[in-house]
Amino acid sequence: MRDRETSIQRRRLLIGGAGAALLAGTACRALAQSWPARPIVFICPWSAGGTADLTMRALVSAASKSLGATMVLENRAGAAGMLGATALATAKPDGYTVGQVPLSVTRFTHLGNLRFDPLKDLTYIARTNGQTFGFACLPESRFKSLADLVAFAKANPGKVTCATSGAGGETHVGMMEFASNAGIDINHIPYKGGADALQAVLGGHVDFLSDSSSWAPHVVQGKLRLLATWGEERVPRFKDTPTLKELGYKVVRMAPNGVGAPSGIDPQILAKLRDAFKKAALSEEFKAACDKIDSVVMYLDADAYRKFVEENYAREKIQVEKFGLKQLLS
Repeated sequence: MRDRETSIQRRRLLIGGAGAALLAGTACRALAQSWPARPIVFICPWSAGGTADLTMRALVSAASKSLGATMVLENRAGAAGMLGATALATAKPDGYTVGQVPLSVTRFTHLGNLRFDPLKDLTYIARTNGQTFGFACLPESRFKSLADLVAFAKANPGKVTCATSGAGGETHVGMMEFASNAGIDINHIPYKGGADALQAVLGGHVDFLSDSSSWAPHVVQGKLRLLATWGEERVPRFKDTPTLKELGYKVVRMAPNGVGAPSGIDPQILAKLRDAFKKAALSEEFKAACDKIDSVVMYLDADAYRKFVEENYAREKIQVEKFGLKQLLS
């Protein structure tokens, strides 16, 4: 009799547990089906007015239209993009927080100063576009060409100053890679974002700028001189400006960025986000915004994007050791 009662109780527990799991699963499906029921926050890890901010606003606009929902861009600038990236990785994975993932997260994790693991704590949604980087200075500068800058830096070690969007970021490491190739010592001046670095150069406080194409409109207007770009080929709009590669420096960088979310997001919600950002990345609206800053659309879907990040993770480990970045930034 006692064995029979025990057996009945066990069956009740099993049935109850299965019922609870069924209810929980049903609730999750219902939440996923009703998503989005409120505005989605898109974290841009760069300051307002910079090149990334301009393209991400167009991307957000196109994705919002695709989803039929409101998406609000929020700037979280600082620490070479890592403040915003950390806010994204540590947000609740409910589909209401997404954002731009700076490729440099794969570098900063090797530096040991990230609160998250980019391979475990982020869900990769889509790679979107690559940056066009370059060096620019004032037109009245003593540097009429990159050769002038190199010659002066060799004769005056540490006296040439360079503004970037933050220590350890792509604009900083790219500048270091160039300096290493050129055999010169440059005095790095980091700012909170590209917009601040640009203003420092325009104001004559720093000798030259290392940045993605925030310099482009000012070069067109004659307010800045473009000394070199970093891509495989010359930028069509600035075809008279050589690349670092053709000048003999082994530097080619485009740092493609993309869109991500916190890990653990519901698969149904993720599928909707993947579809929305694919359409947004391939939209005319986004392409037009990229064209304005000489950026290249480099779309990859979620799986290919994650593989790309994993490969870059391995490459960055080598670069961190090569340039002694951990010691430099500690």
